[in-house]
Amino acid sequence: MKKLLSFLTAALMTSVVMAGEFADISISEVKALSESKKAVIIDVNGSESYAKGHVPGALDYAAIQAKLADTLPKDKNALIVAYCGGPACKAYQAAATAAQKLGYKNV
Repeated sequence: MKKLLSFLTAALMTSVVMAGEFADISISEVKALSESKKAVIIDVNGSESYAKGHVPGALDYAAIQAKLADTLPKDKNALIVAYCGGPACKAYQAAATAAQKLGYKNV
């Protein structure tokens, strides 16, 4: 779990710097959201990586991508958090952008 949290810290902190369009959140915020289930968390690392470890409660984007509209909540103001693997990874943008295209405002 410590390796996963370290990995996520780097990935989340870099995500916003590189994308510039999605808000950054901290690992402690992700942990709290995961525990409280107040956000939909999407792992964009691929199914093999997902099987090895992911944020508790996170969805496997590779597995749900085709039915994302049916998987996400009806409330377009729901908080959606997408993450991927490491500082140079931009894969999270696929899930975040897909959610935005579906009308989600809090990505």
